[in-house]
Amino acid sequence: MQWYEKLFENYAEQYDKEPFTQGTIGECDFIEKELNYDRSLIIIDIGCGTGRHAIELAKRGYSVTGIDLSEAQLRRARQKAKRENVTVEFLRCDARNLPFENQFDAAIMLCEGAFPLMETDEMNYEILKNSGKALKTPGKFIFTTLNGLYRLFHSSHQSPEGRPQDGADNSQGEYFDFMTMRSRDVLTFSDDDGNQHQVVVSERYYIPSEITWLLKSLGFQKIDIFGAKLGAFSRENRLTTEDFEMLVIAEKQ
Repeated sequence: MQWYEKLFENYAEQYDKEPFTQGTIGECDFIEKELNYDRSLIIIDIGCGTGRHAIELAKRGYSVTGIDLSEAQLRRARQKAKRENVTVEFLRCDARNLPFENQFDAAIMLCEGAFPLMETDEMNYEILKNSGKALKTPGKFIFTTLNGLYRLFHSSHQSPEGRPQDGADNSQGEYFDFMTMRSRDVLTFSDDDGNQHQVVVSERYYIPSEITWLLKSLGFQKIDIFGAKLGAFSRENRLTTEDFEMLVIAEKQ
């Protein structure tokens, strides 16, 4: 079992309490603006987790399909959608092998929903490839990913307040590999039943030119990259070395 499968096996309620999941309203405001408030558009939320973006967009009138690898996360997403009295199709799918082709007007993949958590660059590439394949032409892809510029300019043990790496015991071998742009961080967490676990988190950080090249190789013509501010996505946020995440907006035209 990979670390992300272990983490999200029984972590749905705790996940919704995390500081970095509290910006949903502002993030959906940005998505709506990017989609020109066209509620006829059909959206796929890749790595939807507990459905926070999918449900909020459905409340605003969009047709949304949410996919995730974790059945526990999806179960909570379905419960929340039912409580909010909105219809969202939540499906258990692996983002590396999506069963969709030319079906959606827009794809979102936020808060490291799938990419860049995978074990290899090839797996991460498959996620981008499948996301593009699921889109119609024209189509828009909005996602966030870890900013390699941040990790290059900061100590490998530093992390913004509220991120999952906080509280990890730095004596246990965390490091950042400059050759592969991969981090290794020990994360101790309590699951929804109060049981404590420890996983070794391995994530891939990307620099903007890599993301641009990967997306161009997949047929995206227009690619814009900004700093991702929690709950306040904006095209005005120029990416800097202080941004932990990048906000990427790519278009198939």
